Amino acid sequence: MAARGIYCHRACQMLAPPAWQAAVSATSDKSGRGHAMETRTGRIAYQGEPGANSHIACNETFPGMEAVACKTFEDVLSLVERGEADLAMIPVENTIAGRVGDIHHLLPGTTLHIIAEHFMPIRFQLMALPGVKLEEVKRAHSHIMALGQCRAFMREHGIDPVVAADTAGAARIVRDLGDPETAAIAPELAAEVYGLDILARDIEDAEHNTTRFLIMAPEPLEHEDVGAGAVTSFLFQVRNIPAALYKAMGGFATNGVNMTKLESYQIDGSFTATQFYAEIEGHPDERRVQLALEELGFFSTSLKIMGVFPANEARYRHR
Repeated sequence: MAARGIYCHRACQMLAPPAWQAAVSATSDKSGRGHAMETRTGRIAYQGEPGANSHIACNETFPGMEAVACKTFEDVLSLVERGEADLAMIPVENTIAGRVGDIHHLLPGTTLHIIAEHFMPIRFQLMALPGVKLEEVKRAHSHIMALGQCRAFMREHGIDPVVAADTAGAARIVRDLGDPETAAIAPELAAEVYGLDILARDIEDAEHNTTRFLIMAPEPLEHEDVGAGAVTSFLFQVRNIPAALYKAMGGFATNGVNMTKLESYQIDGSFTATQFYAEIEGHPDERRVQLALEELGFFSTSLKIMGVFPANEARYRHR
C-alpha cells in the first residue's frame, strides 16, 4: 500500500453510529445474497491524514471499521473500486465554504454508488507546539476550506493563512517544522495524533458550520434497505436545444417530485457543455419518480443514477 501513497490508521474514536445506519447494516437477505453493505475488508477510505474531519466522520458512522487514509479523492475511489476497502467517505459541501469542487468532476468516472449521507458539525481548533502562546503565532496552516471557515478569528488575531493539503496534514507540518510562530487549524483529534497544544477552541465563524459527506460502495443498496424517505441522486447533461433545462425540470414539478439539489459544472473545458448533479426526494421504483426521470431523459443526452439512499434526518433540521 505504501507504494501507492496510501497508508492505514486504526480508528481511535468509537462513537455511536447515527440512526440511518440501521437501514444499511444488513449483510445478507433470506436467500443468502449479499447486500451492498456486506463487508469484505472491514475498511473505509477517506482523503486526508489521520485526525482529519473525514477521519472523524468515518469513526462516527462506522466505528468498527478500519479507517484508511488516502492522499487524494481519486485514491479513495480507486481503493474501493479495486476491492481494497469496502466504503468511501467523501465530503461534498459545507454550510460556510460551499461545495467541495473536486468531487463532482470525479463522479461521472467512478463505478461506485452512493449508499448514505452523513452530516457532521465542524469544530476547528488552533493548535501549536507545546508551550507556545497564542500571541506568538504569526501564521496558520490548514486546508483552504478550513481557512475559509475561520476568517474572522485569523483577522482578529493577525494570523496569516497558509494553504495546506488537508487539516490533519497541517498539524503534522507544524509538528515537523518546530516553529513556535507557526500553528495549524484542525480538528481536536489532530492535536492528539501529532502531540500539539490547543491554543483556541471552536474558532469557526458560525455555529451552524456543518459538512455533508456521501458514503459510497461498489454496489447499490437493495430497495428494502433504503426504506421510506429515499433520496435519489443522479448526473445528467441536457440536449443543446432552447429551454432544454427548463423542459427537463418540468417533469419533476408536474409529478410532484421535490428536487432538493441542482448544481451545474462545466465539462471538457467548454463554456457551452454543462453537466448537472441533482438530488430528489423519492425512489426510482415510485411511479411519479419514473415519470419525472423519463421526461428528463427525453431532454438529456446522458443520465446516470449515482445512488439511492436513506435521507439523513439532519437535512431537514433547518427547513
